[in-house]
Amino acid sequence: MKLAATIARYLLGLIFTVFGLNGFLNFIKQPPPADPNAIHFFTGVAVSHYAYMFFGFQLIAGLLLLSGYFVSLALTILAAELVNILTFHATMNPEGIAPGLLAAVLWIIVFLQYRASFAPLFAAKPPIE
Repeated sequence: MKLAATIARYLLGLIFTVFGLNGFLNFIKQPPPADPNAIHFFTGVAVSHYAYMFFGFQLIAGLLLLSGYFVSLALTILAAELVNILTFHATMNPEGIAPGLLAAVLWIIVFLQYRASFAPLFAAKPPIE
C-alpha cells in the first residue's frame, strides 16, 4: 500500500502542478465548453480573477505533493479543488468528468496513507491545550 500511495502522490502532484501551471501559461489548449452555463461560469471566473487563486492553489499543492513536505496540507487544499472540479463537471460538463474522477481516486489513495494526520479533525471532543 505504501508504494501505491507514493506513486499516487507523485501522479497527483504531477497532475496538479501541470494544470496549475497551465492556468497561468496556457500551454494546453482547452476546447470551449458546449454548455452555455459553463461558458458563463468560465467568463465569471476569468473576469473576477478567481482562476488565478484556483490555479495558484493547484500549483502549490501539486509542488507540495511532489516534494513530500506538508502532504496533509496539500491534501486539504486539493480536497476543496476536487469538490469544485467534480461539481462543475457533474453539473455542466459530465462528459469531461473522467480526469476529475481519476484525480479523486488518487487523492483517496494518498489520503488513506496519511489518514493519521487527519484523525484530530474527526475527534468528537478534542483536547484543548
